Amino acid sequence: MKRENMKTETPCQVVVWDVLPAIRAALAKELVDNGVTQQEVAKLFGMAPSAVSQYLTKKRGYRIEFDDEIKASIASLAVDIQNGTVDDLSHRFCEICRQLRADDACPDDQ
Repeated sequence: MKRENMKTETPCQVVVWDVLPAIRAALAKELVDNGVTQQEVAKLFGMAPSAVSQYLTKKRGYRIEFDDEIKASIASLAVDIQNGTVDDLSHRFCEICRQLRADDACPDDQ
C-alpha cells in the first residue's frame, strides 16, 4: 500500500471541523438577527461569547455555504429555540447534519 494514496481525513473529521461549526455559525447569526443576544447564544451553545462573536464575524464556521433547504432548516431551528419548543438541541443538529449528508454536501466514505 502506498502511503501517499492514503486518505487521512475521515468524514467524521469533516463534520467535527467544518460542518458543525458552520451549522453553529449559521444558527448563531439567525438567532442574533432575530433579537437574541450574543450572551444568550453563548449560553445556549455552552461557549464563550467571544466564540459567538467569531461565528458572526466569520472567523469561525465559515468554510461551508449552505443551500436554501439547509438554511430553511436552520431558520426553523432558530424559531423553535426562540419559542422554547426544542427539547433536544443535539438531535436537531444531527438532523441538519444528516440532511447535509443526504444532499451530498459532506464527502462519502471512499
